[in-house]
Amino acid sequence: MKALLYDKYGSAEVLEIREIEKPAPKKNEVLVRIHAVSINDWDWGLVQGKGVNRIIAGLFRPKKIIGSDVAGRVVNVGDEVKRFRPGDAVFGDLCRSGFGGFAEYVCASESALARKPERMTFEQAAAIPQAGTLAYQGLFARGPLKPGQKVLINGAGGGVGTFAIQIAKLHDVEVTGVDSAEKLDMMRSIGFDHVIDYRTEDFTKSGKRYDLILDTKTNRSLFDYTRALNPGGTYATVGGTAHLAQVGLLGPWIGRLIKKNVFLVMLKPNKGLPYLCELFEAGKLVPVIDGPYRFSQAREAFRLFGAAKHKGKIVITID
Repeated sequence: MKALLYDKYGSAEVLEIREIEKPAPKKNEVLVRIHAVSINDWDWGLVQGKGVNRIIAGLFRPKKIIGSDVAGRVVNVGDEVKRFRPGDAVFGDLCRSGFGGFAEYVCASESALARKPERMTFEQAAAIPQAGTLAYQGLFARGPLKPGQKVLINGAGGGVGTFAIQIAKLHDVEVTGVDSAEKLDMMRSIGFDHVIDYRTEDFTKSGKRYDLILDTKTNRSLFDYTRALNPGGTYATVGGTAHLAQVGLLGPWIGRLIKKNVFLVMLKPNKGLPYLCELFEAGKLVPVIDGPYRFSQAREAFRLFGAAKHKGKIVITID
């Protein structure tokens, strides 16, 4: 089978498609023929090999096929698999099942997969799992949203942000999105009430206050974020690098001190996926897809992702 591999850490240029042996499912696994896969921050981090990603992918050289969000069709099942059979269309986040999505076939635990709704394309299904569930888990980290609340999403033009706006607007809240100028028109088109170009305005210094800040970048000090919250407000981060450690270590203590809520949302793979499927089936959630790109264009797609120029989710078709 063909798979996207790399022998050293670095930029998108280290990636190349090669032929390797097709895997065989273990007794509790499903063999899936992949039709589509999407790029997540985790994939890009594994390619670059920074920090904890080297522990996951290989300390000195990468030993893993990247790719967590997949959609495809079951080819074979292990002896103990009960939920699926050959021919079933499935999708899910494989980050706790060994990754492996950038390939023609992958073996995954049946618990990492769900049935794909019939109306959902494979490309749409590949876009949803990780970004969609992070949006869900981040928005509701403190509990249900309340009508009239003011919500800000930092890094709003990517995968998490484009799902989060659609979910948030179902709760009659006012939503502001922060991203680059090139993405603002798209963000307006999917429901943002206000948009901010981060290059020209720092929302943490504008004097405006929010009840919830959902952050996908974590590129400012925690003190800057909490300053932009209303009393009793909530800051929830679902990704980024620069200040994640500060949020994880100091967030709970700072939150208690200033009477604001601080959450580092630790991804629970596929939690909330049934809810997202219900919204999709009802026509209330539509993935924003950049692409889809062909498998042969994987390097180009990763370059785009690394430059943060993509809108919504970058999806790659494997067929």
